[in-house]
Amino acid sequence: MIINKRSKPHPELKKLGKLVGIWDVSGEVCGQVSFSWMEGGFFLVQYVDLDGAKGLEFIGYDEESKTLRSHYFDNDGKVMEYTYKVSETEHQVSIDMPGIKGEFKGKYSNNGDTISGSWHWKQGEEHLGYKATLTKIKIN
Repeated sequence: MIINKRSKPHPELKKLGKLVGIWDVSGEVCGQVSFSWMEGGFFLVQYVDLDGAKGLEFIGYDEESKTLRSHYFDNDGKVMEYTYKVSETEHQVSIDMPGIKGEFKGKYSNNGDTISGSWHWKQGEEHLGYKATLTKIKIN
């Protein structure tokens, strides 16, 4: 087997570094999420615990689409794919899969320790969403 190994992670992944740490989530959903780098730095791993919904997400750089993409696995057995766009001031996560389309649009506070925004999505014929604020409580 031949393994095509890149010597270092794609530079686009550096934009995700501001997420590393533990965040309290408040608003219309509550709980905690945490982000840490997988060894090697090719994937940022998110652990989710929101109102009893638990999951694990791996975010990396997708060479084919030239975007930050993720795979999320939840405690109900669902697997979802997301696309991330992160800048100094904005945090956007979108989903476009059969049966579900939507996005989270958030803004970072000046110090980067808070993300305020809302999720809006369509699942089947139903329109859903919620507002949330993420506040960093600890840096890993």
